[in-house]
Amino acid sequence: MPFLRAAKTSDLPPGAIHVIQVEGKALALANVAGKFFAINNTCLHRGGPLGEGSLEDKIVTCPWHGWQYDVTTGKLLQNPSQGVACYPTEVRGDEVFVDVA
Repeated sequence: MPFLRAAKTSDLPPGAIHVIQVEGKALALANVAGKFFAINNTCLHRGGPLGEGSLEDKIVTCPWHGWQYDVTTGKLLQNPSQGVACYPTEVRGDEVFVDVA
């Protein structure tokens, strides 16, 4: 599947994370020091919305029960053998594109 437009870079300043929809998938799109990362929005614990959590450096904390994920890999900090899907991103001009395939 090709890269699809997900957001404008100006919609997500450094240190921000938001929930976005791409091809019917809910993703958490994060800006870590000017680099964009997309992971599945659903926490493994109880389905909390990761894109509504707090982002510190590259770690997002689920707002429901505090599970933490590395947004650059999707890996769960407490158990790196588990994690959520991580999707490739590209910045083209002032837009962020995600490949959800």
